[in-house]
Amino acid sequence: MNGHPDRPNWFSRPAPIGLALGSGVARGWAHIGVLRALERAGIRPDIIAGTSIGAVVGGCYAAGKLHPLEEWATGLTQSRLFRFLDIRLGSSGLIAGNRLADELTDKLGDLEIQHLSQRFIAIATELATGHEIWLREGNLVENLRASYALPGIFNPVRVHNHWLIDGALVNPVPVSVCRAFGARLVIAVNLNADSFGKGTFADAEHLRHDEDEDENAEEGGFRALLSAAKRPDRLLLRQLFGVGNSAPGLTDVMFASLNIIQDRLARSRLAGDPPDITINPQVAHVGLVEFHRARELIDLGEEAMEAAIPTVRDALSFLQ
Repeated sequence: MNGHPDRPNWFSRPAPIGLALGSGVARGWAHIGVLRALERAGIRPDIIAGTSIGAVVGGCYAAGKLHPLEEWATGLTQSRLFRFLDIRLGSSGLIAGNRLADELTDKLGDLEIQHLSQRFIAIATELATGHEIWLREGNLVENLRASYALPGIFNPVRVHNHWLIDGALVNPVPVSVCRAFGARLVIAVNLNADSFGKGTFADAEHLRHDEDEDENAEEGGFRALLSAAKRPDRLLLRQLFGVGNSAPGLTDVMFASLNIIQDRLARSRLAGDPPDITINPQVAHVGLVEFHRARELIDLGEEAMEAAIPTVRDALSFLQ
């Protein structure tokens, strides 16, 4: 995972600009906007390191597939989102994740990280040791799955005989990875900068109300899913999403707990190894699982990056 005799040429090339894309579940769609703003400014990162959703967006960008990802993300509705929840009991995660992986494979094919023209590294966590793993070779989709394998939500992913889970547990905003591969200017995108007291389990309220654009659709969001389910499944869904309860559901607690961990860890790591420029999209009002709000999040990412473009240009002129 960290070494290979046929290392791609891009590992030995100079890397003036490093872009560290942080974790943040649904809020990670803001990374698309960040990359769009950089593109418009004619600024292309030489190396991209991504954690969790940051790895997904960064990997698609490095593969030249950012546009298909953006189209898919902005086309998501609540009802369509539920179709990707292949819930599986009796395994090490609530969601098998095969449907989502199939969607990524449809977009990315069988690309290998080491064959990308763009330098890219995904961050994961080794389950047995807690070690930070830098995934820089092998099947791109498999490595992305490992980077976003939220504990308890998705099954761990076996890569090179190691069971891996979400990289947010060890390095939520991978500035250190960019520096390790020679980046002289590191731009970090932190999706948790304004998250205190916001957007933890409150997002589940949006799943509990049918806001689908077609009120007559057979699958019109959570209510339709709940009413169509058999009684045991209905009870399971209520437990998972907290419907009809005053307390948060199981998934609410798990996502909120991970958010707390990655927020505290990101603060510590960014203080110890600060980036040269930090982009803080104001996305805390968006719930962690509100993937259907991609258009809004992309716009917020663009806005935050555009405001920092003059600073990036000044820094680049200094490096030259």
